[in-house]
Amino acid sequence: MTDQHPSAALHAQTQADFAANLASVRARIAAAEAAAGREPGSVRLLPVTKTVPSERLRLAIAAGVDWLGENKVQEAAQKSEELADIPGLKYSVIGHLQTNKAKYVARFADEFQALDNLRQAEALQRRLEIEDRTLDVFVQVNTSGEESKFGMPPEAAAQFAAQLPAYDRLNVKGLMTLAIFSSDHDAVRRCFRKLRMVRDAVREQDERIAELSMGMSGDFELAIAEGATVVRVGQGIFGARALPDSHYWPGFAQ
Repeated sequence: MTDQHPSAALHAQTQADFAANLASVRARIAAAEAAAGREPGSVRLLPVTKTVPSERLRLAIAAGVDWLGENKVQEAAQKSEELADIPGLKYSVIGHLQTNKAKYVARFADEFQALDNLRQAEALQRRLEIEDRTLDVFVQVNTSGEESKFGMPPEAAAQFAAQLPAYDRLNVKGLMTLAIFSSDHDAVRRCFRKLRMVRDAVREQDERIAELSMGMSGDFELAIAEGATVVRVGQGIFGARALPDSHYWPGFAQ
C-alpha cells in the first residue's frame, strides 16, 4: 500500500477549487456526525497546510480556511510572517517539537498538538512566560504501538497529565493520536477507540482534557464515529502532495 490517501482531492489551484474541496470535506464531516448521532458542528476541521506555499494558502483562506495545521515549526513560523496581514488566522503545530524550537511555537502558535514529554512542557512554559502568552495543547498518545511514531504509551497518559497543571501557561485541551495506516478499518478504529478510552480515564482527574484530535483525509469518518472533536485534513482539501507523507512525518500521518 502506498501512503497517499485514496481520498485525496484534485489539486486545488483556484479559490473555487478550494471552496469545492472544503464543501466536500465539510459535507463528509456532517454526514459522519449525523451517522454517529453527534451534534452538528461538534467536530472542528483542522486543515493541514504543510508544504503548501503561502500564495496557494491565500486562495484557500479566501475560500474559508481559518486554521493552518503545520508539522514543521520553522515552516509554520515563516508562514505566520508571510500571512500576517490576514486577520483571524490560527496556527496549530501538529508535529514533534524539539525543545530548542519552543521559542517559535510560543511566539506565534495558538495550539500545539504533540505534547509528549515534560521537557517540552518546561520549555514551552518558560518561553510562554517570556512572551506573556498561553497555549492550547493536546497530549500525543501512541495508540498504534508503532516505534516510528511519537507519543506516549496509553498507560502513561494519566500520570503525565497529572503533572501538567504545574505549567499554568499550557491550556490542556485533550489528546491526539495518529492511527495505524491500514486498509483494515477495524485496526484503524481500534486506535481511535483506545484514545477515547484513555481520554475518558484521564478526564476523571482533569476535566479540561475533553477533546480528541484524531482522523485524517482517509479515515476521519471512523474517527468521528469514535468521538473525534478535531479532524486533521490535508490532501482532502489541497490535493495530493508531490512527495509521500512519510517524507514529512516519522511513520504515516496526514
